[in-house]
Amino acid sequence: MKKSIALTAFALALCAAPAFSQSRSALRINEVMVTNNTGYVDDYGQRTAWIELFNSNFSPLEISSVYLTNDSTDKTKYPVPIGDVNTRIPKRQHVLFFADGEPNKGTFHTSFTLVPGQDNWIGIYDADGKTLIDEVLVPASLLPDQTWARTADGTGEWALRTGGNDDYITPSSANVIKDTNKKIEEFATRDENGFGMTLMAMCIVFSALLLLCLCFYGIGKIGAAVSKMNKMRAHGVTREEASEEIAVHDSGEEIAAIAMALYEHLNAHDSENTILTINKVKRAYSPWSSKIYSLREVPSRK
Repeated sequence: MKKSIALTAFALALCAAPAFSQSRSALRINEVMVTNNTGYVDDYGQRTAWIELFNSNFSPLEISSVYLTNDSTDKTKYPVPIGDVNTRIPKRQHVLFFADGEPNKGTFHTSFTLVPGQDNWIGIYDADGKTLIDEVLVPASLLPDQTWARTADGTGEWALRTGGNDDYITPSSANVIKDTNKKIEEFATRDENGFGMTLMAMCIVFSALLLLCLCFYGIGKIGAAVSKMNKMRAHGVTREEASEEIAVHDSGEEIAAIAMALYEHLNAHDSENTILTINKVKRAYSPWSSKIYSLREVPSRK
């Protein structure tokens, strides 16, 4: 009974583990555009202000029932609706909310707007409507088609982005765009011909094979020992008695004598196995195999 209760508790803990790992405190405001004249369009083809949120967890995060607001005195201004599968943000990914004041357009359209030419405060509150998850103050100096963004996804200082070559505007995308991998480039520089990569791959493969061989060898030894212990237990023989019996009777001469006796017994035949007997059948002619039925009939003139 106690064992079943413990197993049930362990299973419940495993089921609840993903829920505990989804910490909403890791939800971050990542990038904001107040005036959108030529930028990203929403699902209705309209250009409006938008707010990008980022899930800094390394597991999916459900953000339904959190609150977005631009008024610190009204913390529950826009509740993110429950039941939309798109409110589940994959790990280290983004989601975009359009601040157009038209929540009837869908889940990702807020009930408030952002005002150009003045400071815009934006906050995220947890489902209790009291716990502040993240906030940002977007400066009034932000020009049209510019964004106020973090220097890195979910972390770092806030900075102005104008959409130039060095400060991309990245809605629903990473704030830092990586087009090369420094580690791969460094490896290619140090190992131009790929000998190091080949040697490393071979070492990994052979190490894995050696580990598997040792595992199978150990499992075989353990299985043999367990089988031996079971046989000894079934016959009521102790380990000391078994070792003494092996030491007394298990000699090479006895094994050789037993093997020779078995060989002579299994291969004992008389001389009849070398005699070939041929008897004549009683009926020399068998119509079913007669060759006349297989010959083609010679045509004759009538």
